[in-house]
Amino acid sequence: MEAPSRQNSISFGPSIDRVLTIFKVDFTPSPVQPTWARLAVATVVSVVGSLAADALLVALGTKAFPSTTGYVHFQFADYAKLTIIGVIIACIGWPVVTRISSAPKWLFLRMAAVVTLVLFLPDLWIYMNGAPAKAVLVLLAMHVAIAVVTYTALVRIAPVGIVKAVRSK
Repeated sequence: MEAPSRQNSISFGPSIDRVLTIFKVDFTPSPVQPTWARLAVATVVSVVGSLAADALLVALGTKAFPSTTGYVHFQFADYAKLTIIGVIIACIGWPVVTRISSAPKWLFLRMAAVVTLVLFLPDLWIYMNGAPAKAVLVLLAMHVAIAVVTYTALVRIAPVGIVKAVRSK
């Protein structure tokens, strides 16, 4: 399905309009937005699921690479706070995206990929400054897992276009 034309919406000038069209930012959202209750559930699932994925990857990483046992960034307190902050930001971003695009899943997936790649940069920096390569690989996998868990939870639990069924008496 192709995004609606931007001709009927706000214009920011030809150059900006062209970029917004490419990224499917058309300010023609679905008439049925995710409910706040579904967003709350998706946020909890995203946080808990991301922390569980992180813990699993740390366990698998230290099992596969015993030299990484005790690595400072594998401490729950170290990665949990950053995971929670990042997931909360993504969960705030989803309802914004659903309101500015007629193709929110398409746009949000690409945003998640770009953000994940940007979040690789600090890990690559610590690698270049002496962090063990195997530990950094686990950290990169953690970023990917968080993105997958969060994206999936948001678009499946708090999708656009879900209308509550009304019981007939």
